[in-house]
Amino acid sequence: MRRDWLLSLSLTLAACSQRTEPPGAASTAASSTLPQEIEIAGQAAEEASSSPPVDALEPGSQLDALPFEPTGLKLASTAWRTWVYTDVTEKRTRYGYLRAGTITDARPPAIVNAGCPGGWYRINPRGFVCIGKGASLSLDEPVVMASDVRPVRGQGFPYLYAMASDSPPFRYFRLPSAEEMRTVEGEGVAGRALAWRQGLAAKGVSELLGEPGAPPDLVANAKVMPRPYGVIQRLHLSVHSGRAAADSGFALLRTFTHEGRVFGLTTELDLIALDRTRLIKPSSFHGVSLEPGEELPVVFVESYSLQKYEPVDGGTPKATGSWQRREGVKLTGKTVGGQFWETRDGLLMPLGSGRLIKPRESFPSFATGTRKWIDLSIEQQALVAYEGTRPVYVTLVSTGRGGLGDPEKTHATVRGTFMIVTKHVTATMDGEDDVSDSYNLLDVPFVQYFHNGYALHGTYWHDNFGQVRSHGCVNLSPIDSAWLFEWTDPSVPADWHGVINKDRGTVVVVRP
Repeated sequence: MRRDWLLSLSLTLAACSQRTEPPGAASTAASSTLPQEIEIAGQAAEEASSSPPVDALEPGSQLDALPFEPTGLKLASTAWRTWVYTDVTEKRTRYGYLRAGTITDARPPAIVNAGCPGGWYRINPRGFVCIGKGASLSLDEPVVMASDVRPVRGQGFPYLYAMASDSPPFRYFRLPSAEEMRTVEGEGVAGRALAWRQGLAAKGVSELLGEPGAPPDLVANAKVMPRPYGVIQRLHLSVHSGRAAADSGFALLRTFTHEGRVFGLTTELDLIALDRTRLIKPSSFHGVSLEPGEELPVVFVESYSLQKYEPVDGGTPKATGSWQRREGVKLTGKTVGGQFWETRDGLLMPLGSGRLIKPRESFPSFATGTRKWIDLSIEQQALVAYEGTRPVYVTLVSTGRGGLGDPEKTHATVRGTFMIVTKHVTATMDGEDDVSDSYNLLDVPFVQYFHNGYALHGTYWHDNFGQVRSHGCVNLSPIDSAWLFEWTDPSVPADWHGVINKDRGTVVVVRP
């Protein structure tokens, strides 16, 4: 995902289009002639190094640096990004943000000042949120009720995902009647919906959908679906606000049936007919965890089926079962008879039958103690997570299709030593693998920016891990991206959607 400087700044905070900021977003610490969206994003690196220590804040002093016991008071995010600030003064900077629909503990009393007439509230585990267009003490706000499905962390995809078909969906802003759908989409609506439902089993994705029920009351009764503050407001036509682009990806909060069709409610609270999409079945590929005492090498099988062998004392090894394509296998580092690798579970694997991830011959100076860092090889398309000098996880990735080319001139991944700057449970990106300079991939999962517009992130639009594929970012499988997101620093609090690095982030080494 190679971008010019201004574009990379915009993506650093997952900017999508024209997002506006809630009250309290302005800070005298920020001054720039850049457009608002880029100015906001560009603060990330500055804030990471210049923010005042939270234990120097007033009121509360040391108490404001520690989590508090819940009092029963809650606040809810009503914005696409509700910023969490370090303090309530003009010198405030950002810790991170909440996503629309998030409900979190708040500590009274409110602190009212010129920066937030609605009052600042301390939230857990740290920081302050301004009550206004971006947050509310009322938990029954329509945006909050419609966005109440929280992303799942640590397991794979945080949402159910769909990609637009060649005939992309319309973005309905309320549930249309059967007649309205025929007017908008033509007479073939019913036939398309039936064919799509019949094809789910053949594509192996019927279990993803389950049996959608009726739409929730808020959706069924809405004359116009609410929009999170900060999401671009599109022009309303008869019952829709335009058609999605053919390269669009969607994250779905829920699905339901209406007039014989299955609809999905997107994270931006658009209603789309799913028969104009293809549901995404998550890749089953994942890396290998290494327990204490286990070391590299690890090999990833490259053939679709590879014969396993058992050693036989004084005889020819015996065939027994098989490994599957891209399966990760732990090795002892020993070879047997000049023909086999020895696996840690006592089996034999033919030499040269997979991608071998060897131990490092030397380590960088910062690889001490239990400090976390990531070692990424472009030539091997492999990533190893380390704690000090001990490998804890190894997997295959997809880096920039420019290989070892110049990142300024090709779609290559930048090389060097970096640090994770921002993390986002999900973020909107351009269609880096299929369409350049577009913003149609909603809620790319588990995004971790480490240099300008370059990030580690999960991927729902391909399953080619182990091969170059991207425009520069490091593509991870859903399972791997979820694991890595929870492992790296800075951590993202349970209720938050993103953080800005204000301490020591995990180091990322990208080498040939």
